[in-house]
This record gives sequence, structure tokens and C-alpha cells, in this order.
Amino acid sequence: MQYRDMNDAPHAAALLPTGLYDLLPPVAEREAEVTARLMAVLAAHGYERVKPPLVEFEETLLSGTGAAMSAESFRTMDPTSHRMVAVRADMTPQVARIAATRLGHWPRPLRLSYAGQVLRVKGSEVRPERQFGQAGAELIGAEGPAADVEVIAIAAEALLGVGVPNLSVDLTLPTLVPSIADEFEIPRDKRAALRAALDHKDTAAVASLAGDAGNLLTQLIAASGAAAQVWPALRRLDLPERARAERERLGTVLKGLATAMPTLMVTIDPVENRGFEYHTGISFTFFSRIEMQRGVLGELGRGGRYEAGDPAMPEPATGFTLYTDVILSTLPEAEARRRVLLPPGADAALAAALRGQGWITVTALSPAADWHVEAERLGCGHVLEEGRPVPARARRA
Repeated sequence: MQYRDMNDAPHAAALLPTGLYDLLPPVAEREAEVTARLMAVLAAHGYERVKPPLVEFEETLLSGTGAAMSAESFRTMDPTSHRMVAVRADMTPQVARIAATRLGHWPRPLRLSYAGQVLRVKGSEVRPERQFGQAGAELIGAEGPAADVEVIAIAAEALLGVGVPNLSVDLTLPTLVPSIADEFEIPRDKRAALRAALDHKDTAAVASLAGDAGNLLTQLIAASGAAAQVWPALRRLDLPERARAERERLGTVLKGLATAMPTLMVTIDPVENRGFEYHTGISFTFFSRIEMQRGVLGELGRGGRYEAGDPAMPEPATGFTLYTDVILSTLPEAEARRRVLLPPGADAALAAALRGQGWITVTALSPAADWHVEAERLGCGHVLEEGRPVPARARRA
């Protein structure tokens, strides 16, 4: 599916800034329909919808979990308050703010969902879009691994429900490497280079930079892949105490997912640092394996554990964000709905009955010499004749 309409029209009014695109029919309608179906799954599991504003005061939006999105956020001066405001680049920090303030008195765990557009300062080579749609959910006030299982399983159910093919989820432990680095006292000035080496799975560089932890970290690199195959090797590793606790939680989550979503393909990458900076525990990313086989980096969504609310008194939370543009790129073309052209003055009750049967009715506003030709011109496959739709047969020269 062609998600965006490229800005190649010669007219100046059609030109848009880099990374911003028009969505045209039928893709715009398809996006709205897919978003509605995603949100319906979340609502069915008790996640109640909130709608935060597009813009907030800078010191509010970019504090706490929002600080991780500071470099991605547009800023401007609010002409009313004369204070700096920022446009949201991610909706999770906004939902965390609502939970801590407006809904601070609601019972926990708190289940909230959201959908809307976000804007970022820049795109990337693999993702040039700067504005795109998000749909997601946050489970706030639940600390145990059952919460991790719930959000991963619900996200998978929502993605499968809209028809994403060959779905897989990759589980990561973003705090595992830092805990090992602390335990082995790896110097701070080496950690950035070590992080880069781990991201590139460069075992030689890891062994050189990590000192006494080199052997353990290279074994962790090897313990990446399909969960069923690599989990036994990961369990056998002699990890420091903090890292062992994270591994045991991962094991509990794997068991929970095997029960909740037994057909979901699950992979593990214990040294991967993919995700947002505010993630503090088990994190995850969804992919369509078809897109990966085509060489397309298609993250359908990501999520993980974080701390919500006041940094001085945080509460445990986990959640996910799904990206509607990438989701659309994995889906087959939607079957076109039947369109019928109605001549002026057509019976209103009959037109309503046709719409009730799933037809799209397009009413002509002026007479036409040949209704079949007119129907084809307006993209209608049928014409209303003698009270019923008949296939349009345009005259051919």
C-alpha cells in the first residue's frame, strides 16, 4: 500500500516541508479505519481513552519521561501566555502526566489508551516521516510481570486483528548491560563505545572494551534469536545479581506469553538498546517478518516498562505505541466498497436502504447525457436504474 503521496506536484501550493505528506483517498480513510479497529481492541480490554492536547508548556511536556524526547520536539512561543510551548513528539509522556495529575485519585492499576498525530524535528534515512499517527495504551500502577504480559499480548492481538501478517515481537532488556557494566566497574568513558559495539554485534570490540565482562557480554550477544532456541543458553549464563533478577522476570514473561499468545513469534535480544531512553525494564518491538525479509525496517510499534509520574515518587508503568503508517504498509489493499451513482431526485428511502446494505451512494447534482459514462467518470461501478444498481457500461468509441 502506498501510504503517502509524494510531494512531486509542480504547483507551489502542493509543496510541503520535508517529511510531511498529504494522505489521499483511499489511504486516509484506510488509516482512520485501521486506527478505529486498533482502539476497539484496547477498549475491549478495559483501556479507557484519553485525548491530550497537541501542544503543552515546554517544562511540562519535556519533563520526566518526556525529557527523552526533548531533542525531537518543536518549540515555539505561546502568544497568549508568553511562555515556551512544545509540540508533542510522543504521546506516552502526556498520558503519564494525565495519570499522575488529573487521574491521580483513580484506583490502580490504571488502564488508558490514546490515538493521535505526533510531530518530530527530523526523520531518519529509514523513516523520513516527521508527522505520523500513534495508537497505544499505558498500564500504570502495576509492577509485576503479569502487566508486561498483558500489554504485549494486547498489542499483538490488536495488530493481528487488523491483519498484520507474520507478526513477531522482539524482547529486550535495556538495563541489563548497564547493570553488568556497574558490576564489573567498566569505566564510564568506555561505555558509549561499548554500547555502539554491542549494537553492531562486534564481538571483537566488545571483548576489547569490556575487560573482565567481555566474555559474558559476547555470550549474551550469542544468546539472541528465537526465544525457544536461545532461552536455555541465556538461563545457563552466570549473571550478576541484578542481571539475574531481570533474566528471571523475562522468563516469567515468556511463560505468560506462551499461554496468552501461543502462536506469536517471540525473539530475544538481551543486549539490544532499541527503544526510548525512559524504559527501565523489559521492552519490546513488533515487526512483520514479511517486511523484514524485503529489507524494510518496519517497526510496527514498541513499548516497555518505565516510571510514570513525579520522579520523586514514581509509580511503575508499562505500555506500548503502535505506528499507523508502518502498519498500513504491511496490509494488503482493502477491498473497494461498491459505489452506485444516483440520478438527481432519486428516492431518499431507497438510497438509505442501499447504504444500509453496504453501498456507497453518490448523488449526481446535474443531468448527464449518459449515466453510465458519468458513473465511470466519478469512480462508480454501478448506476441506479429502475430502483436497483446495475453495472456501469461506459460507451466505447
